[in-house]
This record gives sequence, C-alpha cells and structure tokens, in this order.
Amino acid sequence: MSMHFTGQLPLAPVQRPERATIGHYSPNLKVTALGGGHGLYATLSALRLISGEITAIVTVADDGGSSGVIRQEMDVIPPGDLRMALAALCDDTDWGRTWRDTMQHRFKTSDLSGEPGTLDNHALGNLLIVALWELLGDPVDGLAWAGALLGARGVVLPMSTTPMTISGTVLADEDGQLTRRSVTGQAKLAKIAGAGRVSHIELSPANAPATPQALDAIELTDWIILGPGSWYTSVLPHLLLEEQRAALDQSTAKRCLVMNLQPSTTETQGMSAAEHLSVLHYYAPEFRIDVIIADPTVVTEDHAAEFSEAAEKLGATVVFSKVKDEHRDTVHDPLRLAVAFSEAFDKIPS
Repeated sequence: MSMHFTGQLPLAPVQRPERATIGHYSPNLKVTALGGGHGLYATLSALRLISGEITAIVTVADDGGSSGVIRQEMDVIPPGDLRMALAALCDDTDWGRTWRDTMQHRFKTSDLSGEPGTLDNHALGNLLIVALWELLGDPVDGLAWAGALLGARGVVLPMSTTPMTISGTVLADEDGQLTRRSVTGQAKLAKIAGAGRVSHIELSPANAPATPQALDAIELTDWIILGPGSWYTSVLPHLLLEEQRAALDQSTAKRCLVMNLQPSTTETQGMSAAEHLSVLHYYAPEFRIDVIIADPTVVTEDHAAEFSEAAEKLGATVVFSKVKDEHRDTVHDPLRLAVAFSEAFDKIPS
C-alpha cells in the first residue's frame, strides 16, 4: 500500500556547499543526457561541472545482476542504472562522496555452506530506491526523494515507467556456417553478441509510454546528450521507444553524441566508429546530431574518411578532444569531458 507525502522534498540536513565547477560553468544551461550504466555515469559526472540544470533519462531494460533479481521478484523497473545516475550527480564533498559510495555499496554475503546469500551482490542503492517506490507508489516521485537525500545536482528519470525487454538477432560463424540466434534479455544479448554480430534489436512492449517528465525535459532543454555507453543496450534503446524518439526528432535543442573510447566491445565486436554512426542512423533515420565528441584515438587514420562521411549523414560536426582517463583506457575523465562539452557547445550555440 502506497503512502502519500505532501509538501516540499526534504533537504540534506547539512549546510549545502557550493557546487564543484570549472571555469566553463553556466548556471542557466539546461542539458538532458540519455543513456545508462557506466556511460551515462561518465556523462553526468562531467555535466555537473558545467551545467546548472541537468536531467538524466535512463534505460529500463536491464535484467542482469542485482537489478535483474529485483525486477523478477518485485515487478518493478530495474533500479541499477537509475542508481548509478543518482550517484554520478552527487557533489565531490564529504556528503556527496559518502552517499555516492553508500548507494553504490554491494553486499557480500554467504550462507552456512559458503554459498552466496540472498543479498549477495545487491547494491544498497537499489534496495533504497525500490523501498521509496513501494512507499510512494510512483517511480518518478521515489527517484526525486532519493535525489533529495543524496543532494543530487539534477533530476533522474526512467525513459518509461513500464519495465521493458530488449531482444535481438546475433549473426555468428559456427563451423564455417553463418547462423542466426534470437536472443531475449539485455544481459544475454550483451554476452552472446561477443561471439558474433548484432544484426537487429527491438524493445517490448513496443507501445510502452515514455515518461511524461522525460518528454518535457527533451522539449525544454538546450542540449541533448547521447552516449557514451553500450551501443545496443544503453544508447540505441532511447531511439527505439517511439514516443521518446518522436520527441527527440521534434525538439529544438542541439544534440551531441559522445563516442565510446573503444569502438570494438563485447556488444560491438569488430565494429569501427563509423559503423556505430551508421547503426544509429539506421534505427533513427530522422534523428540529427549537431556535434560528435570523440577522443583522437577512437578513429584511426585508415577509417578517418569513413567516419567523416558517416558523421556528415547525421548532419554532425566532429570535435576531436582528449577525453580519456590517463590511467584507464576505457574510462572518460570527467574534467576533460566537461571541457570538451563546453568547447563543443561554444562551437554550436544553442
């Protein structure tokens, strides 16, 4: 049974510090970022350094790990990517770091026989978010209360409040013969794609409604950010939800795409950066991009012309910027990415 709370959302019971920013910070800049998982985490960690109004719109098709178990047992949208987005929007202060780490904390449990316990690998933040959903009876309200507790510097929304399933077809070479495997579920698709090539994906239910607050954010924002992230399971799903894709096509906001640091991943074995753009154009031919941010290491000299041609089909200007973390090749550095966003935004004023 849901409880009904009234009045303003609670504020953190400490003096809230000034937002940690860089010289490019603009308090009136509205940015809406779409994605999921670690890719969206990187984007939000950078955006909170430069933007005063941030909205994160998160995929809801995850069915692996802690989120998958919770989704099966409680019939809710998966909380994991939503939790990560909230954690990314925490300030770099004692309050923010403490709640970020608390939300991300995973339990390590075992029973008397040494087998993993029922809470093993569950993230505390997932449980907290689901508890708020049960108390409030509304996913959007629950996320708002979680954000208030964390002091999150932005709004986190699911792209739909309907749990969704992603399925696809994977082409693979088995003993010299080309085979097609139909795969249902995000976790299975990501795993099996490593042995072949994804040739088709879709979301179900196909007519799931988009979250109204997400549609409003897309309409009213200055910039829409897509990527980085798992191309087939975190990025493209935002263009497969029909109501949301229509809003993206119709929005007057400028659009920015952030490329992955390694084009060839488990989901995208053997794909070049240009092929990533071609796949995006295939699923959303009307969707236009104003600027693409890519680390110089992403596009090799041999594929530069191909990448430029693919970007041109999307209407995009390409900005090469060093955004890679010096110590981790697959991770975007938040400060470098924040500077890259600012420079890209300056090139194409909203």
